[in-house]
Amino acid sequence: MPDLLFSLPAIPAVPVRGTDARFPVHRIFCVGRNYEAHAQEMGTTADREAPFYFTKSPAALTLTGASVPYAPGTADLHHEMELVVAIGAPGFEIAPARAMDHVFGYACGLDMTRRDLQNAAKAKQRPWDTGKDFENAAIIAAITPAAEFGELANQRIWLSVNGEVRQDQTLADLVWSVPELIADLSKYYHLQAGDLIYTGTPAGVGPVVRTDRLHGGIDGLDPVEILIVA
Repeated sequence: MPDLLFSLPAIPAVPVRGTDARFPVHRIFCVGRNYEAHAQEMGTTADREAPFYFTKSPAALTLTGASVPYAPGTADLHHEMELVVAIGAPGFEIAPARAMDHVFGYACGLDMTRRDLQNAAKAKQRPWDTGKDFENAAIIAAITPAAEFGELANQRIWLSVNGEVRQDQTLADLVWSVPELIADLSKYYHLQAGDLIYTGTPAGVGPVVRTDRLHGGIDGLDPVEILIVA
């Protein structure tokens, strides 16, 4: 085997609640406009014909509790609180009725967004990559196994900045349910154990500044928290 020119980066891994195990991350898929109220605050509507997706590199992943530098290249960094689905078994063209068989567990996550760069890309009909995929753009708390969490229903999802609640809805407000998302996404990708799906954010997204402390939660899951630093 030829020698590598440089060492490979470590595979990102997320703690699993109540165990010493780690969930190695393969890919990160994100769902856009999956809460109607958020779509409206972005000046559009939720697409009810089919979900749509963007991706983040696993290198963007950061664990809860971190002090996160304010992202470079932006003057409008936004928070987006999300339910994250961790895939634990491979599948392709999965039927909605079987989709939950592929779920390992759930976590609280933050989809950090350089909103000014995203909006500039939208205006020119260009990809969102620089607005969405950057270091520390995908924050995640420990994963709770699905059997421990129970059924997805109307659990509260919320986020506060410096103690002030900004996002506050329930998982019942998702436009596309988790089984529907898994089934649809598996039409385009062979889903693998280690894939994460950030399922979309409720209304109330907004800017953060240096020294802001973000704290978000979903009923039944470990909370996610970061501090924005210089």
